[in-house]
Amino acid sequence: MGNAQSYIVASLSVCSVYLVYVHVYCAHKLLKTNELHSDKLPSNAYVYMKYLSRRVTRRAGCLYGTEKQEAVYTVVSCRVEDALLRRFCSAAGYGWDYPDSEYRDIPLCFPEFLCGRLLLMLLTHENFRLSPAGLVHVRQSLKTFQPIDELKKGPFTLRVQVLGYQPTDLGVEVDICLSATSRFRCVMWESVLTLLSENKLHKAIRCSPKNENESEKDEPAPDTLKQVELKVPWTADLKCRWSFPCQVLSLPARLFRFTPHIAPSLWMFSVCLAEIEKHKGVKVITAPVTVTAQFKEPLVVPGKVTVGFWEAPGNKHQSQSFCFQMQQHGGGKAHLVGRISRC
Repeated sequence: MGNAQSYIVASLSVCSVYLVYVHVYCAHKLLKTNELHSDKLPSNAYVYMKYLSRRVTRRAGCLYGTEKQEAVYTVVSCRVEDALLRRFCSAAGYGWDYPDSEYRDIPLCFPEFLCGRLLLMLLTHENFRLSPAGLVHVRQSLKTFQPIDELKKGPFTLRVQVLGYQPTDLGVEVDICLSATSRFRCVMWESVLTLLSENKLHKAIRCSPKNENESEKDEPAPDTLKQVELKVPWTADLKCRWSFPCQVLSLPARLFRFTPHIAPSLWMFSVCLAEIEKHKGVKVITAPVTVTAQFKEPLVVPGKVTVGFWEAPGNKHQSQSFCFQMQQHGGGKAHLVGRISRC
């Protein structure tokens, strides 16, 4: 009996050492470097531990440390997986058979989808100066320089990098650049996300009666306006082997504070672009193109939304541009407004 107990204790000790080595030590060593291989990424367990540590030790809306070194990660030798692309297209408004259609490029938001896990690694980087908890996506500027379908032809590189921090009345904003580079070292796709770490002491300012950017929205012309009504599913989360399960991070808050489930900004953005492509054709979003978006109000799921898009006013010498928005079903508040322009 004593030998059996000793054997069990020894086995558990060996397993514990192995788990600590694989999920903690190896992950810690990997995150000390700025360049990683797509087949050797740190474990989710370690990244989640870092997230919890930063969440406990840092307060939202406060800027910590100094800009001694930049926060950046690069993942090399990435490849597009057909099954992953189909899963994204199915969840993001394009349909599972989208990759089989002729003359179809990779969806504009797909590289951002691939950067999901890499982005969380950046938010828990030792040089990242904000709390990773409670970051709100407020703006985005996406650019394609060449058709991103080129990414399917060989290994490519993903990169995430902090561009800078800007204190505001609401808290602190951080600009993060995501990029995808082809096998020929040409940047094919780039997106700058602006995230807000909100200072809860200034929450009242956020509820001001009129947003200063509200007047920037173009009024749709009746003859060019097209509206599509869509259902927002419970499963609006976009997941892949790169992504960290964001629903796990928000689970304690939903359990103890009964906060509603919010649709990801990536889902809202992608669905709008998918509907525009379905009704206006692929040429509208063919590279080179610039897409800007501003995220207004959170979208609670499940529910219904109305996606509207129309030709933006301009002179004859300008390339055709489109404005779009996602708003509450029945003409309520806007969740997202944006614009597509030819570069």
